[in-house]
Amino acid sequence: MADSFIEKLKQKWNEDRFICIGLDSDFSKIPQSFKDQSSDSEVPIEGAIYEFNKSIIDSTHDLVCAYKINSAFYEADAQTWEAMLNTFYYIQRTYPEIPVILDAKRGDIGNTNQGYVKMAFETIKADAITIHPYLGQEANQPFLDQKDKGIIVLVRTSNEGAGEFQDLPVSGRPLYEIVAENVATKWNTNGNCAVVVGATYPEELKKVREIVGDMPILVPGIGAQGGDLEGVLANGLNKEKQGLIISSSRAIIYADDPRMAAQDLDQKISSFHRTK
Repeated sequence: MADSFIEKLKQKWNEDRFICIGLDSDFSKIPQSFKDQSSDSEVPIEGAIYEFNKSIIDSTHDLVCAYKINSAFYEADAQTWEAMLNTFYYIQRTYPEIPVILDAKRGDIGNTNQGYVKMAFETIKADAITIHPYLGQEANQPFLDQKDKGIIVLVRTSNEGAGEFQDLPVSGRPLYEIVAENVATKWNTNGNCAVVVGATYPEELKKVREIVGDMPILVPGIGAQGGDLEGVLANGLNKEKQGLIISSSRAIIYADDPRMAAQDLDQKISSFHRTK
């Protein structure tokens, strides 16, 4: 079985799997049945979220290339933090071939990043983490040194106000292009880097793909954020017709039938592939 994040990812791409489901579970939004199921427990919130996540994982594991867990949904208190840990451990124990991304968007001075590295890769045992590039390569070197782990760098994010800094001209080019170029040509010495480009910016995605070559691109924003799936596939696939981690969260996990929602997305991706 493949061990590194990149190896696991490539194996899933070889199986024509490109969906990354975001397990961004909000206790107030999960079905009442999971809350009722854990109501007699000493840790009802942890139990409800964990069982909800397990149900999503068990019903979709054959359709995904990865799962992504945004830590912001779990850092509020001890119960939600335990639910996150148990979700990571469940995937690692039950479906170890599926990579799991900790979407924590970390990035600080080097000393502090050592703590983040320990949290992500020793405590949580994530396969990959998202990071901010703003402090530069020197500060982020503790992440980049983790050869078997995916280091996924924010380049062009999916939010509406992303251009405030990311589009600023630097020597006649937008800053996000400079970031992508540095990651591809300077940071990726261990071949473990990937970049983030939002599905809401397909033209920027095309430019980033040209810059980073075959490097993996995590693309959030499909589903509730209204990202353009066809634009993502047309502009984001690499020369091997792979290279994309297409992330959808709310549109799948809160669907009446999460497996059907994931299958629908999978079929749309497959249909595009068949026509190319």
